[in-house]
This record gives sequence, C-alpha cells and structure tokens, in this order.
Amino acid sequence: MVKKILIIDDEERLRSLISRILELEGYKTFQAGDAKSGLKLLQTEEIPVILCDVKLPDINGVELVRRMRQIHPYCEIINLTAYGNVTDGVQAMKNGAFDYLIKGDDQEKILPLVAKAMDKALLQKKVQLLEQKLESHFGFELITGISDAINEAKNLAMKVSVTDTTVLLLGETGTGKEVFAQAIHHQSKRSLRPFVAVNCSSFSKDMLESELFGYKAGAFTGAQKDKRGLWEEAEGGTIFLDEIGEMGLDLQAKLLRVLENGEYVKLGDTKTLRSNVRIITATNRDLAAAIEQGLFRSDLYYRLSVFEIKLPALRERPGDISLLARHYLEEFSQKINTQVNEMHPEFLSKLESHFWKGNVRQLKNTIERAVILSDHPTLTANLLPLEFHVGADAPVQLDLASVEKTHIQKVLHYTKGNKAETARLLNIGLTTLYRKIEEYQLV
Repeated sequence: MVKKILIIDDEERLRSLISRILELEGYKTFQAGDAKSGLKLLQTEEIPVILCDVKLPDINGVELVRRMRQIHPYCEIINLTAYGNVTDGVQAMKNGAFDYLIKGDDQEKILPLVAKAMDKALLQKKVQLLEQKLESHFGFELITGISDAINEAKNLAMKVSVTDTTVLLLGETGTGKEVFAQAIHHQSKRSLRPFVAVNCSSFSKDMLESELFGYKAGAFTGAQKDKRGLWEEAEGGTIFLDEIGEMGLDLQAKLLRVLENGEYVKLGDTKTLRSNVRIITATNRDLAAAIEQGLFRSDLYYRLSVFEIKLPALRERPGDISLLARHYLEEFSQKINTQVNEMHPEFLSKLESHFWKGNVRQLKNTIERAVILSDHPTLTANLLPLEFHVGADAPVQLDLASVEKTHIQKVLHYTKGNKAETARLLNIGLTTLYRKIEEYQLV
C-alpha cells in the first residue's frame, strides 16, 4: 500500500526539505502552499497523514484541522508551529490533531512521529472497512424488499436499534427473524461486542439452562469442570433467543430475573452474577394462547414485548418475491462461480404465485438448488421442485425416479460428497438421503 502524506506550508524550501526526507523513507508526498490548495487536493486524494503549518496565509492551521477532519475523518494531522507558539500546537491537538512539531528544533522527531500517525490512520481505515463489511453482511441493507409491510418492519427495527430496549420479533418460520436481530445489534452501540444466537427449541429443558447460564463442576453427572454460559459469552453485547415460546416454565422464571435486575446464578453455584446483555427474542407461536394454556408466563411476556415487531410472511409481500429471487440468483451465481444470471418468465411467474410455507428461507433454498441444477444461463421452470407444478403439466423430461436421481447426483457433486450439506439443500433428512443413495446406487 502506498503511504501518502500531504505537506501544507507557505515556506517552499521547508516543504521541499520535509518532502525529500519523507520520500527517502518510502512515502509518497503531496505539497500545498496554502489551505485552499490543500483542501482541494483532499477532495480527490485520500491521504492518511497531513503535516500542516499553523500560520497559513488564508486559514489558521488550527481551524484547518477541523476542516480537514470533515473531509477525511480518519486522517491524522501533525501541526508545524514556530518556536514560542506552542499554545497553537496544544490547541490544534484539542481540535483533533495527532501532535505538533516545533519548526527547526524537532527535525529528528519527524520520521518516528509520522510513522506513528500513519499506523494509527491506516488502522482506523481498516476498522472502518471492517465495519462496512459487517454492515453489508448483517445490517439493514441485507433486508431486501420495497413493500409497505417489510419497510414498516425495517423502520421500527431501525428506530429501536439505537436503544437498549428488549425486542420481541413475531413471524412465521423463515421470515428472517434472526436477520432482523443481527441488523438491530449491528446498528446499536453494542455492535462491536458479541452477538449470540440461541434456538431454544434445539435443547432439552435442562440442557438449555446450562447452555444459557453455564454451570459449576459437579453441578450434575458429567459436569467435570466449570463451563461458561452463552450469557457470559454475550457480555456487553446482544443475546438472541429464537423460539422463546419453547422455553420451559422454570427457565422462564430465571430469565425473568435477568430481565428485572440483570442477575443470574450458574447451575450448581450460589454466587450471583451481574449481566450487561441486551435481549432480543423471537417466536412463531401465539404467546397469548400459550399464556391461556399455562405454557408461558404473562409477566415474562410483558417484559419481552416492550417493543414488538411483526415480520410479514412472504405471501403478504408478493411484490418483493422477484427482488429477493434476483438477489439470491446473483449471490449463488457468484458463490458457485457459474454464468447463470437470468430467470425465464415462467420460472418467475411460478415463484410469484407460490404459497411459500417456508417464506424467505424457502425461496433462498429454492434459488440455490435451481442454480446448482441449471446447465444454462437462464433458470427455467423445470428446475423447480415438484410442488411448484401441482395442477400443471409435470416436468417434461423424465420419469420421476430419473428426475430425483439426477437431482441428487448434481447436488452431491456440488457439495463434493458432503452428505449433511446435500441433505440440507435437498430439504430431506440425512437418513432419507442415505436410503436414496443406496436405492439409486449413487457413489
């Protein structure tokens, strides 16, 4: 990477001297005789380190620090000041300058000071790029759609993200509840701290408590050493409890205590631990009905539902289906490195008329499978699963067994024989896949 430095000083001889010194050290230098020229240069060049005289003919160098920071927030500025004018140097640092040098007396300090400023500027740039990358992977930009329903959900999520308020996300399976939870976290002041997602339905009642809050050695059979819980892992950040409606009543009481006073106790321990974690929960269940049935605590519900966001089903936002399909087509074409880049009108029509029980997740999987199976640049209707052809002519090419065999072969080839990944893409159980492999004698 070329390390660029701008020198702004109305003394041409001094500018040239500093420039030669820095270029001998491998830096690329730019020169300006006044503030106006320096600011103009910064409009076209991203320069991480700037050496700037305090006394310039058009703008005071101390004020210039603020102006340059507005253009490039992550640049580092070193002010050059005359002997006896240290006050200006100190004021410049208060305005955001990295440091100051006294002309004539600090020549030997230029190189080490510039090196430190350059390291800091480049590090800040890397952090900025990382934050932008995280935002593109987990931010609200990842939520595709222009319908009123999805925009209303996004607007609510964006408003609550800057607070520490507990959020309850409601919606059917596959509507993107975890995507929303991640976006809320990465837009919040906790974004640089952990985001921990837990699916409450993936654990038994006893196992879920130990996973969430950890345990002490000897707490139960097999607990041979202390274990940190996911709550500790999320300290300072956000914990996302998906399928909260599946949590047992005993554990609900413990979660209520955390919400009320930020305290919890590990299994097998007597010491109370403090918690600084934001809680986002989600469910596809009717919690009001669960409360009436005695399966969910009403007091916990009121704590969790301080801010509710209802995520629309895909059939409630039909105008977004084509946008989402094109988004996933581009994503998987790049991932698989294929030239598939178009959708036949019939293919798109079948997508838009489908019921989508699995919502956005099902649409994503459908596009991924179609891209894998396609031998042409355009996705056609015969690449869609059989459920898309109910009430219409069946795919014309082959009998059902042959279509299924070819499909499985292609997906196995794509996953390089990874059976678990193949089963996921085919949306079948691993046992079913092994049975099909044996039935069709696939290697």
